[in-house]
Amino acid sequence: MIVGMRKLHLAVLSYDRDRVLDALGRTQAAEIGEVEADAPALKSDREELSAALAALEETLAAISSFAPETKEGAAALKDGFAVSYSEFVAAKDYRPRAEELIERVKALTEKRAEADRETARLAQEISAAKPYAASAVRFSDRHDTAHTAVRYGLVGAAAWDLLKGELDGLPLTAYEATMSANGVLLLAVCHRDDLTGLETALAGASFSACPYTGEMTGEELLSSLTEKQNAARAKKEEAERALTDLLPEVRPLKVYCDYVGFELEKAEASEKMQATQHVVFMKAFVPTDGEARVREELEGLGIPLFYEFSDPDEDEEIPTRLKNNAVIENFEVVTNMYSVPNARELDPNPVMAFFYSLFLGFIMADMGYGIAMAVGGYLLWKKAKGGVRSIAGVFAVSGISTFLWGILFNSLFGIRVLPFTVMPDAQTEMYSLAGIALPSILIIALLLGILQIMVGYVCKFAQCVHHGRPWDGVFEGLTWAAFSLGAELAVIGLVEEFSLPVLTMVGGILAGVSLLAAVLTAGRKQKFLGKITKGFGALYGLINYFTDVLSYIRLYGLMLTGAVIAQVVSDYSLQFLTSGSFLVVLGAILMVVGHVFNLAISLLGAYIHTARLQYVEFFGRFYEGEGRLFEPLGSRARYITLEPAPRAGTSPQREAA
Repeated sequence: MIVGMRKLHLAVLSYDRDRVLDALGRTQAAEIGEVEADAPALKSDREELSAALAALEETLAAISSFAPETKEGAAALKDGFAVSYSEFVAAKDYRPRAEELIERVKALTEKRAEADRETARLAQEISAAKPYAASAVRFSDRHDTAHTAVRYGLVGAAAWDLLKGELDGLPLTAYEATMSANGVLLLAVCHRDDLTGLETALAGASFSACPYTGEMTGEELLSSLTEKQNAARAKKEEAERALTDLLPEVRPLKVYCDYVGFELEKAEASEKMQATQHVVFMKAFVPTDGEARVREELEGLGIPLFYEFSDPDEDEEIPTRLKNNAVIENFEVVTNMYSVPNARELDPNPVMAFFYSLFLGFIMADMGYGIAMAVGGYLLWKKAKGGVRSIAGVFAVSGISTFLWGILFNSLFGIRVLPFTVMPDAQTEMYSLAGIALPSILIIALLLGILQIMVGYVCKFAQCVHHGRPWDGVFEGLTWAAFSLGAELAVIGLVEEFSLPVLTMVGGILAGVSLLAAVLTAGRKQKFLGKITKGFGALYGLINYFTDVLSYIRLYGLMLTGAVIAQVVSDYSLQFLTSGSFLVVLGAILMVVGHVFNLAISLLGAYIHTARLQYVEFFGRFYEGEGRLFEPLGSRARYITLEPAPRAGTSPQREAA
């Protein structure tokens, strides 16, 4: 259901503003709105708080990233832990430690990054120096003399054979070659008169001259670089250990993050207020079921203030607060992905949840898949948060529907296991509709579609009555609902296997009369010409109506695809399992992998296409949407679960006692 909203106007002395906001935050039942007055708007420290929160989040992420992969590490990082209101308020005293942590973590992350860069740089230098480690001669000893020239460096292994032949053909030239994984380390010495020939030969072999000089040998150079790299790695590990040692700070840091987040909420709320020199004016939206709590908090403050509750204006934009049971609450995410209900309409979620789970279960229609969906969805629902938790709940509830449809279709992982079958076989059985043979499940899918469309028109009637327009509900809702009922009965009567031909006449008369009524009343609010055009428009709308009905064929198509794959997987798996050979292992693997794949791909298609049927074919009949969810002050906590606060004027210690 959608909870009604009340509007709170409040005036308080400027220095008591924070106390009032704290009180409203404790209730989590007041969303601050814009004040429309001639007084100047309040300024706030929102930008400063935003920057502080960003720094805290960055620090928290840096510490958390080095938590050990143990139960203790996972427990330290777990969100959603309970925090008493007194501990939450006391978090403001953590500020000096938080600021110290920000600087400490910043220094450690910079130290780690610098060491990481140094390690990468040294790795490149070590790679370049490795070929020279085979030589025990100092680099300074490889130099020219008065009559000789020395060339020392690397040659690619592919070019060495050709170069060797050229070197052997040069007079007064000697060389020494050492093979390595990086190529050939070459030391060539020639008379200065033959230097041109040597350099020409080396250039053709892409010779790379040694870049090192000095008194070190190649082995000593490599050892020195390796020591530096080890030192850089040790520096990096030291920084990481220091970050790991800060893990106990995660819990208080998370509490403080949410505390700063609440202060940021208050700052943003303050910018919506207006004030005189001494008085602050604020406005808030409060759900009707939270009004008493807000009154209690405000009156318990014991400070001079004025407040009053009133009903919102008819044209005023107000937030939407949904309140449903634990089952239907999961399906709210499906509706909200399309559009949040507006606060002045009826909640579509109870009816939509029924049809969504019904259709998704019809598509999956297997006892084994239903059990997997119900159990897996429930376990994920217990652990996850936010949208993932809601989707898991949708799958868990739909798993029950899937299991029930599986009983009706007598399918357990595509295998018939029950002694009875209620529903016709989706792959083989046909129904005769007005003499035309059609797949039985296709006709049943169309009947389900007409049923949902009929309920959509009933919802249209209820919506109009809710808005005080009962006659619009009759002519735009009940009339078309009656037409849908007539169409449903007529289709049932036309199916020869149902043996109910009388329903064809009853349904046809009901559909015809209701259609005539719809045509005649479509232009009731128009002038003469408008009445005619509106009437023809209603008649033309039949095309859209039957197009929408045909959209439900997707239920049959998706259901048939999943059923065929499940049956094929089980048939082949059972053949392998009963073969008595090594194929038993293959059969077990095929059974598990095949059904997991089919469940995943079928569930994805069912989720998307079932949602599409709700958004277009169902919601298109009555749903208004265009709302926004109620976001009370103090509801943005990311890490903690705040325990109920003590009543205003009551100390936490006394409340605990």
